[in-house]
Amino acid sequence: MVQSKALGSRFVNILIITALLMITFLSVVPLVNTIVISISSSTAVNAGEVYFLPVDINFSSYEKILNDTKFWKAFLVSVERVVLGVSLNMILTILMAYPLSRSIKHFKSRNIYMWVILFTMLFSGGIVPWFMVISNLGLINSIWALVLPGAVPVFNVILLMNFFKGIPKELEEAAFMDGAGPLKILTHIYLPVSLPSLATIALFSIVGHWNNFFDGIILINDSEKIPLQTYLQQLSLTRDQIQNLTVEQLKEFNKVSNVTLNSAKILVSMIPILLIYPFLQRYLIHGIVLGSVKE
Repeated sequence: MVQSKALGSRFVNILIITALLMITFLSVVPLVNTIVISISSSTAVNAGEVYFLPVDINFSSYEKILNDTKFWKAFLVSVERVVLGVSLNMILTILMAYPLSRSIKHFKSRNIYMWVILFTMLFSGGIVPWFMVISNLGLINSIWALVLPGAVPVFNVILLMNFFKGIPKELEEAAFMDGAGPLKILTHIYLPVSLPSLATIALFSIVGHWNNFFDGIILINDSEKIPLQTYLQQLSLTRDQIQNLTVEQLKEFNKVSNVTLNSAKILVSMIPILLIYPFLQRYLIHGIVLGSVKE
């Protein structure tokens, strides 16, 4: 009986390990393929000869991206956007989640505000009203057009609010008895014990601001002010632009296809997130789980 249980447990472990190895393989293969395509010749890529080993290795795609002052300007715009956007997101999310985590006894209008923010999650005014509001506020073609429209991420507010609701009330009551006010309770009790949830919403905000390209296309008219992802989306040449290239430029362009260029785009845009993620990933699952068990 004991031996059969041991065999059954070993069989289950083998199945789990096999499943995990398959998931790992399926996750790594697209990344490896993207890297290989980005450093292969456009002829081999267009002929479908590139899979997991590079063919006629060259770095023309990366040279096209990196040897351009506009790339670095767009990179700095994205950095500025992330710094401003994440700072604003965190401040407003905390200030909104804290009162919403109170009971109706302490915040009588709580349910009204909850219905309002939930409504914004379910329904959207559409792109045209969104653009008209931003335009009428005079934000077009400024960094604030990329930051202010998403200043209060509702999902993050709900996540942090539920985390705050899980903090023992005895801590707040003890601080209140010692003379601490709401702001001091927030900064000295709630925030220090909420690091997992704060790291989680910070990661969501960083990724969201860094990867967003659509608002840069719609809201920014000056090419000097576009963020990195918008710049990368606009790198592919149109047919008219190709016809106006010189012979030398055509030779350089033939080394790069849209596939190789897009693969290089993906990898370049991944680097900053890959550098940040290891510092925040240990909080990610913990913060999501603890922030989603209430309300």
